[in-house]
Amino acid sequence: MSADERAADRPIPNPATADSAFLRACRGEPVPHTPVWFMRQAGRSLPEYRELRRGTAMLESCMRPDLVTEITLQPVRRHHVDAAIYFSDIVVPIKAIGFDIDIKPGVGPVAPDPVRSLADLDRLPLLEPGHVDYVTEAIGMLTAELGATPLIGFAGAPFTVASYLVEGGPSKNHERTKAMMYGAPDLWAALLDRLADITAAFLKVQIEAGASAVQLFDSWAGALAPEDYRRYVLPASVKVFDAVASYGVPRIHFGVGTGEILGLMSQAGADVVGVDWRVPLDEAARRVGAGKPLQGNLDPAVLFAPREAVETKTREILDAGRAAPGHIFNLGHGVLPDTDPEVLTRLVDFVHTTTRTSAVHAG
Repeated sequence: MSADERAADRPIPNPATADSAFLRACRGEPVPHTPVWFMRQAGRSLPEYRELRRGTAMLESCMRPDLVTEITLQPVRRHHVDAAIYFSDIVVPIKAIGFDIDIKPGVGPVAPDPVRSLADLDRLPLLEPGHVDYVTEAIGMLTAELGATPLIGFAGAPFTVASYLVEGGPSKNHERTKAMMYGAPDLWAALLDRLADITAAFLKVQIEAGASAVQLFDSWAGALAPEDYRRYVLPASVKVFDAVASYGVPRIHFGVGTGEILGLMSQAGADVVGVDWRVPLDEAARRVGAGKPLQGNLDPAVLFAPREAVETKTREILDAGRAAPGHIFNLGHGVLPDTDPEVLTRLVDFVHTTTRTSAVHAG
């Protein structure tokens, strides 16, 4: 069967969400208001999340459809955001294929036997839908509950996932990762290529189950110089985005500290580029290039300031976002754990009220 024939057999993206403000903004179309969602809105700051998760390990929570569904829905109910983000973790597909990795509270992903050689790639088989059947079940439950509210699927980008597998855990300087990248480029390329296949397969499962959009998190890509990103990382990210292009769902790309590589991240193939708080959106629009909607980019720490300060910074971001053909309001990174949930609820209402005049430009 040809690629076109396979694409023709794929399910059409959820039609109930097609006219949502979020998806219209992703396409750069006029919107009734600027759509809002928050990275790490599912969990972190919500007391109802903490209560639900009590006594349950992070990865176990990600593998239980009942918990995934409830946690994903909590911020939609409370904040009235314009999109839900599927509750999971970037190492879920790696754990699902049998690689020894876990999430230690207060630390993050930890791999006791890191990747050091080509032989270690044998521990990273390709992901099959059966490895993550709980994802398919959870998304089915979610889309039934969400109705016209889009669900965003997500995955960790090959570079960021590779950094955990090579370092063995979180790293400030990525010493071992960069040592492999520079000193063993063939091994590095093979590792990222394998992870690109696993990541693409994980995104396909989510899309085929009903996700209306997907976001690729390259959290640590900002640790790289532009030429290193172009040479050692970009090809794998391109492969991921190309693999899901035929589904027709918006593809979002986000990283932290990526101001110097925004243009390159745009070239990877995403339809929307996420921007952290360090680069104003009008400048980000120039770096990303014409025609790309943007997502972002309030500094999460601003939410601890007085209400008037939050609103002032929000207006600045909304104004700067008009430089892009579409704008999705978000934070410049994830919700911080100690954030007052009521501040997030007020922020969603403020963005909606401020931008809800008539059908307005997506930016």
